[in-house]
Amino acid sequence: MIFGTETEYGISTPTHPTLSPIITSTHAVVAFSQGQGARWDFSAEHPLRDSRGFDLKRYRTVPVVDPNALNIANVVLENGGRFYVDHAHPEYSSPETTNPYQALVYDAAGDHILRTAVERVAAFTSRNHSILDHHDPCPPLKIYKNNVDGKGASYGSHENYLYHRTTDFDTLAQALIPFFVARQIICGAGRVGKGEHGETPGYQISQRADYIEQEISLETTLNRGIINTRDEPHARTTTYGRLHVINGDATMAHHSTLLKLGMTGLIIDAIEAGTDFRDLQLANPVAEFRNVSYDLTLTHPLTLVDGRHLTALEILAEYHNRVTPDHLIHPLWHTIMTDLKTGGWQACANRLDWCAKYALITSYLNRGLTITDPKIQLIDLQYSDIDPAKSLYHALVRNHRMETIAPETEILAAATNPPEDTRAYFRGKLIHHIPHLIDAANWEAVTVFGHTIPMPEVTTHTKQQTDPLLDLLPDNIPAFIATLNNNGMVN
Repeated sequence: MIFGTETEYGISTPTHPTLSPIITSTHAVVAFSQGQGARWDFSAEHPLRDSRGFDLKRYRTVPVVDPNALNIANVVLENGGRFYVDHAHPEYSSPETTNPYQALVYDAAGDHILRTAVERVAAFTSRNHSILDHHDPCPPLKIYKNNVDGKGASYGSHENYLYHRTTDFDTLAQALIPFFVARQIICGAGRVGKGEHGETPGYQISQRADYIEQEISLETTLNRGIINTRDEPHARTTTYGRLHVINGDATMAHHSTLLKLGMTGLIIDAIEAGTDFRDLQLANPVAEFRNVSYDLTLTHPLTLVDGRHLTALEILAEYHNRVTPDHLIHPLWHTIMTDLKTGGWQACANRLDWCAKYALITSYLNRGLTITDPKIQLIDLQYSDIDPAKSLYHALVRNHRMETIAPETEILAAATNPPEDTRAYFRGKLIHHIPHLIDAANWEAVTVFGHTIPMPEVTTHTKQQTDPLLDLLPDNIPAFIATLNNNGMVN
């Protein structure tokens, strides 16, 4: 299984609230990219290709933007990932990883990359300099790992899983829909307000639930589906399909992120092995997505097609019982379900985002504040602040009220070092050694000094396979190019 995440971060400039987020996001990406990285190659991008065998017409998408325009700042990272501007947000795409723990580490590394970007923007501004021509210096930036702006807009935190092309997509989709509806009780980030604009007072489990409108859809910015059908594996298309998951929340708690990725991976493996989940189909999954999110007691009965009623916990237990156990995800999944069942959200306030946030909010509600009080809204926002000095999540970690799984040193290292067991290793090391010689790069290829190196297989170009070649860099470029040609590694 190959894992990856994409996070569109919330961005604001409190001292200049009307400044365009396209401009501020571009400041962040361009400032970060100074002295490192290479331009992203868009030639292999096919965002309109559908897993069901057709292409969406261009008129049904957001307007096409020139890749050279201001809001398409892009850079390939030393860790093999990608940092760019997408839909007026700075977005980080993690490199390809081979297990959910590794995916957690590289997802969290994105926060470090964004913090570095903020620091570099501030350094330019302190010298009264703008990194962008014809623009004023950028005011101080605030970055949030969340999914809503409180004004009706939602932005994505996407997961990616490679599956075998021989797997029937409809079978995959129908088997996963009940799971995606139920898993938010473990993977939700928590949100103050209900409805797209938060117009109804209250607290809910998921930040994305109010924005899910269909069971299945190709689109990601409107008419969002529980299942997204974008067929863009960024790998050999005859071998792989990519499940592009857009219904989940941006999570900061390690348990939430690890289980979000790990549970989904185990279920995809089970589907590919022929495990039958058809008896779990829901009568109205879109409505149930909201129902589950709004039910903090975790007792809402979801109606199945066959007339039975199961809670989200009971549905997750069915999936848990049918997947092949592993040493990490399966026991952790069981522990969290047991704690939620016996102790409610309070029992997981030290491990899950929505529970931790609600515990903070409840402490203020118990002092007489109402859920509509601006202080409660501020808690919702500050929880997701990526600045450790301001973030309520990081304050919980410092005060030992939030458990972590991956050491901070490992996460920090992942911000500048690629995974060693995928093609991300070769991509990232080339960026590290010879960024000035890289003409373009994307997930499937890197062009070095006019020579394109195709990488259609995700688990090739690993550390073991490429270190002898990389040892030639940066001092012996001619020998590096000659070896590429002699070994048939270039087109």
